[in-house]
Amino acid sequence: MSRTSDNAHTPVAGWESRLAAAELVLATMEGGVEFDVAMDKSRAFTRLEGADRGFARAMAGAALRGAGRIDWALGGMLARPLAELQPPVLALLRVGAAQLWLLNVAEHAAVSATVEAANNWNRAQRGSGLVNAVLRRAVREADAFHTAPAVSVWPEWLAGRMKAALGVETATALALAQLDEPPFDLTLRHGENGEEWAEQLEAELLPNGSLRRLGGTGLTTLPGYFQGKWWVQDSAASIPAKLLGDVNGKAVADLCAAPGGKALQVAAAGAKLFAVDISKQRIKRLRENAERAKLDMEIVEEDARTWRPPELLDAVLLDAPCSALGIVRRHPEGVWRRDPKDLMRFPSVQRGLLDAAGEMLKPGGRLVYAVCTPMPEEGRDVIAGALADGGWRRVPVTPEEVPGFEAGLTVDGDLLTLPGGERVSGAATDVERQRTAMNSDAFFIARLERL
Repeated sequence: MSRTSDNAHTPVAGWESRLAAAELVLATMEGGVEFDVAMDKSRAFTRLEGADRGFARAMAGAALRGAGRIDWALGGMLARPLAELQPPVLALLRVGAAQLWLLNVAEHAAVSATVEAANNWNRAQRGSGLVNAVLRRAVREADAFHTAPAVSVWPEWLAGRMKAALGVETATALALAQLDEPPFDLTLRHGENGEEWAEQLEAELLPNGSLRRLGGTGLTTLPGYFQGKWWVQDSAASIPAKLLGDVNGKAVADLCAAPGGKALQVAAAGAKLFAVDISKQRIKRLRENAERAKLDMEIVEEDARTWRPPELLDAVLLDAPCSALGIVRRHPEGVWRRDPKDLMRFPSVQRGLLDAAGEMLKPGGRLVYAVCTPMPEEGRDVIAGALADGGWRRVPVTPEEVPGFEAGLTVDGDLLTLPGGERVSGAATDVERQRTAMNSDAFFIARLERL
């Protein structure tokens, strides 16, 4: 830190964005608040503008994605357990470490600006000396982070579950992918030309027709956004709607539809769509998205387990509530807001929704089931239970239907997408990784036909 000749302190540039990032980390890690909600509520963050706000978000996101591994490394640099630190001080340490170990921020800038944030934050002032000492050590001992076990990004109980479910190699690949800022994928409205929009949006056209941009800032200013020509949706999340097949003129329900990416796909393809969701807040976002895209659908705010359509349907898309462990690189606070008991409640909810979907379908009607998690008890096992109880047959997904994702097809004909394109054979202990060009969130997707 620099001083003038009369000892007046000259503030270090950039401290405001570090303080804002630490507030976001504190709200999510200690307060259990969702990251998006924390950004709306943080005074320090909302005061920022432009690049400063984007940088604060990037620092907080990196700190959350790598929190477990960061804590693992920081733990060896302190004389007392991390749990004994004041939470605001720990939040600043995580933000500082993320700058050094994940974002490659210049060492002096990362340390000095983070210490300055501590000096300007009443809740952390007493710990500014500790922040300075530990971050200087973090500069010298960066190997402590880079040599830490990859799966240490997760809580210990979750790391064990992931390794048991996916095998050590695939769990490690998934953990490493979590450390990286994910790209922003866009889904084009049905009938739009992918090559033309890739050029307009300066994006990469992926094999499955999605567009990929490495930066997510300023998306709403891009051509076609307000005309509903495209919407933000991970490339893997765009698959379930496509697996319904030709839905033009057919009666379809999208259960648990909000915020609406898949519903927009189905409606744009010409379906007579019921978009059902129980959440008033999420329904609001669905309405906004449908209005922007100028797409017709009947939006229903009800519990899909008890709602029934006026007549039997041709197809149902069920993106069931789940542990969301496949999208933690986009919602990095998720793993810290879960515990083993949380995971136990999802399979029964998922099976209840699947059974309800069966009651909505005509004989021969198709169901596409999807969950954004790689955990077998929420995907493979739910489908296996439904098949065992009768009334369904599996309609295997074919390589031609999922260009770019062929490596994720299981021996049963389901699809498990993972960052990097790891291939999972179907048995929990038999995992073969095969790299592809895709880099998506983790989704389990199965297709069934009503007997």
